[in-house]
Amino acid sequence: MILNKINNPILRYILLFLLASVSIFFLFVTSIYFGLWGKLPSKKELSTLKYQQASEVYSADSVLIGKYYLQDRQPIPYSDFPKHLPEALVAIEDERYYNHNGIDYKSMFRVAFKSILLQDKSSGGGSTISQQLAKNLYPRTKYGKINLAVSKVKEMFIAKRLEAIYEKDEILSHYLNQVSFGDNTHGIESASLKFFNKHTKELTIPEAATLVGMLKATYSYNPRLHPEKSTNRRNLVLQSMYANKYIDEKQKDSLSTTPLELDYRDFNYNDGVAPYFREEVRKLLIQWAKEKNNEGETYNIYTSGLKIYTTLDYKMQVLAEEAMQEHMIALQYSFEKNYGKNAPWRTNKKLITKAIKQTIAYKKLKKLNLSEAQIMDSLHVKKTMVFDNWGKKTTIQASSIDSITHYLKILNIGSLALSPETGEVKVWIGGVDFKHFKYDHISQSKRQVGSTFKPIVYTTALEQGIGPCTYFSADEVAYKNLEKWSPSNSGKKDETYLNYSMEEALSNSVNTVAVKVLEKAGISNTIAQAKKMGISSTLSNLPSLALGATEIKISDLATAYTSYVNNGKYATPQLLKSITNSKDSIIEKFTPTIAQNPAFSSETNMIMLEMMKATINSGTASRIRSTYKLTNDIAGKTGTTQNNKDAWFVGITPKLVSVTWVGLDNHEIGFKNTGIGQGANAALPAFALLLQKM
Repeated sequence: MILNKINNPILRYILLFLLASVSIFFLFVTSIYFGLWGKLPSKKELSTLKYQQASEVYSADSVLIGKYYLQDRQPIPYSDFPKHLPEALVAIEDERYYNHNGIDYKSMFRVAFKSILLQDKSSGGGSTISQQLAKNLYPRTKYGKINLAVSKVKEMFIAKRLEAIYEKDEILSHYLNQVSFGDNTHGIESASLKFFNKHTKELTIPEAATLVGMLKATYSYNPRLHPEKSTNRRNLVLQSMYANKYIDEKQKDSLSTTPLELDYRDFNYNDGVAPYFREEVRKLLIQWAKEKNNEGETYNIYTSGLKIYTTLDYKMQVLAEEAMQEHMIALQYSFEKNYGKNAPWRTNKKLITKAIKQTIAYKKLKKLNLSEAQIMDSLHVKKTMVFDNWGKKTTIQASSIDSITHYLKILNIGSLALSPETGEVKVWIGGVDFKHFKYDHISQSKRQVGSTFKPIVYTTALEQGIGPCTYFSADEVAYKNLEKWSPSNSGKKDETYLNYSMEEALSNSVNTVAVKVLEKAGISNTIAQAKKMGISSTLSNLPSLALGATEIKISDLATAYTSYVNNGKYATPQLLKSITNSKDSIIEKFTPTIAQNPAFSSETNMIMLEMMKATINSGTASRIRSTYKLTNDIAGKTGTTQNNKDAWFVGITPKLVSVTWVGLDNHEIGFKNTGIGQGANAALPAFALLLQKM
């Protein structure tokens, strides 16, 4: 043996040590290759890379309005990368990328020498882009020096296999689609949309350099959180691009002075446009996926990368939300001022106690077997809280009970606008603030509809042969079979004894006449007529039905009113148009649900529209003309329920049916008086302001 010929014992031991080390290293690497430290992915597995993709939700006018995901990722092809994006990545992360086959030995030995022998922590990692992709695809799960060494060697083997399977551009594509940008944002397309609100192919050189620069440390170089650090890192990327001759010196100097300008858009569950609509779409999709899975197909709305095309009109929704905020802020102020110091959320102890006992905080303390006094003491403890009032956040010292009473007084809204011909939803506002009020007043709530039910009563009367010029006395009548229940009118007393035509009675919302029309038309006939018009709610078989003393969903009411603009055929609300896979191949198309037969004659249709146009021109909704100066073709109906608990307005144009409800979530609180709480004041402005903005 060679060792026996070496006389120097020290040299012999050194050579023996080196030989043993090489042998151990070789055995270590071999054991990893053969899977003794965990199986390596095969070439077949690596050739069909799959990763979670976010499903995207689009409006009818092709605006991305939301996503459903576990990991926010939207893979795109390499052809969608601007030339300077992969150049920036290669320049800063792996400048010899095109000259190695997965492992950059020169870089690896440089890092080993500096890190191990010189203890230089700034030497970098030495991993190629291919190795980084391997690390992203198969994240490290165990830590410690031995496990780190195992992971490093595994990543080298995987990188070599990736290079054997894919072209260089394909590896870059996989890497940029896979890598994390922090905050559960994965892939360059999602990052581009999040930080710059633009697609990857639209990124400028500084923007691409900013995103690539984040990859070294997604938190430290986050441009939203640390703009100065991010800018410095971006400029370092630009310097590397210059050093690798991707840009010239003049470009580098010019681009390095470019200010960092973000257009940040977080596709957050609570934020963004139409959150209530997106949540309702999510529920529909879960049911759709379940049905598809039962048929043998496999879809997951959070990971399958579906593209969901909806009926929502993005521009109209944005304007409707602006109109809603504008109106509700003013109404909230008037509402609180109207009540003053004697507001029920301040003085009604029974109401407040009931609200407290419905909270999660109270129920948790109750489970701990604490006494009422102890629970109340705990809920009265002051702490730092943030009260959100129409986007104005106020940090104060407040108790849980303060928070309860604060949100107890907040007025809420539900507003739905449909295309009457198809039922396609154009606007969906389920409440004033999805973050604090998850309850959707369109899909979940049933409220008394007040006078907005009267057109159905009058429609029934016309269908039963009662002429539109028939006059009814406005005298109050006490109904003996209903314990002398006597509906009254909200107008002037000297108007009570007048006779009204049906048009006058409807446009002025005369309660006493509506009940008499109902009795003449027949309650059972009216209920049947409502069903023909698409109302699925159970209706009360009482004379008070004429005044809308029955609970109906907004969506049901909107469905019924579409029949007046769709030749007597109702159209049910439609939210979805189509669903495609990530490659835009259609999986499902959705068609409108429209009644086969008209619910009433064309003559009745024309008469009812004229009656409801009179409501706008000279009746209870005349402020649309006088205050809001709208001159286009509009019909409609206002509604106000008993004790001013609910305010309603239905607006009809040739292309739109809009239903708006305003009130409080707590049924025990209403508006203090009809002046502020009537439909014309509390609900109508949301519709009128939308039309003005449109």
